[in-house]
Amino acid sequence: MQFAPGTVDFARMPTASKILFCHCQNAKVLPPEVKAAVYQRLKDSGLPFEETPDLCEMSARKDPRLHELANGGAVKVAACFPRAVKWLFAAGGASLSADAAQIFNMRSQSAAEVADGLLAAELTPNLPPDNPAAAVAQAPPSGRVEPAAAKPGEWKPWFPVIDYSRCTNCMQCLSFCLFGVYGVDARQTIQVQSPASCKTNCPACSRVCPEAAIVFPKYAAGPINGDEVKAADLEREKMKIDISALLGGDVYSLLRQRSERTKSRFSKERDADKALAERQKCLAQLMEGSNIPPEVLMALPGPEEIARRAAEAKARAQAALDQQTANKPPAPGG
Repeated sequence: MQFAPGTVDFARMPTASKILFCHCQNAKVLPPEVKAAVYQRLKDSGLPFEETPDLCEMSARKDPRLHELANGGAVKVAACFPRAVKWLFAAGGASLSADAAQIFNMRSQSAAEVADGLLAAELTPNLPPDNPAAAVAQAPPSGRVEPAAAKPGEWKPWFPVIDYSRCTNCMQCLSFCLFGVYGVDARQTIQVQSPASCKTNCPACSRVCPEAAIVFPKYAAGPINGDEVKAADLEREKMKIDISALLGGDVYSLLRQRSERTKSRFSKERDADKALAERQKCLAQLMEGSNIPPEVLMALPGPEEIARRAAEAKARAQAALDQQTANKPPAPGG
């Protein structure tokens, strides 16, 4: 990961806040005029700052600079939603200090608000608070997760990060994902273990999280993009605690059924163009209400492979839940 030329040693500036500017170059979620204006103000100010092509990629690759930024005193970050930035740092193995970090959201704030805040002498911490009722400890899971294997430029950093202040360790995401993105650590705590295995632009796993704890920073809408979780959002998410609530039935069964119906139509259809149109029609119907991009659906394996992967994912989730139960201390007096 390359930073701005002439990076300043912030350790020699103990009273100043470090500044990190994210270009979010792998997605078009930041208004270009806001990003350009803030960047120009920073350059014109003469103050030292660092820039990164993409904070998500830094997180996925466990860039060691995240540790330096998070543990070197006050830091201001110009990027996206504070909740997303908080857990991107955590996913990268570096937790921001609640009393020494201020996040500026170029997705929703004006260029003047962001630039004025970055250049101000004072720092106003604004990380979202943790939820004391969350079942998972208020820290990322233990154990190092290997960085994404893809080479720079080969992978758009699209992957989930877990908001551990909301996560209840229910394992719905592990049970749901067909692509091996999720796993558990030695404490049987859910974690994103293979970010590069995630299918670009697909937020499907977030749709089954009952606590809105799965964040895709590059997603268009909240709360999946890291925006504040409102009561109405949470009530809507709680309705999806069972995978069967998706699309009116088990999503895997629906995929298999549509695939079988499509296969049957193909066998009777000699016109390749008509067959392709029929398949696309089926995929479009499946996509409605699921927010699963058509290119992801087109890349899905056949029905038998889907069934096998689904069974394996559910088995891993159940094993993790069983181990959690086994590790629980007995109730007092029990």
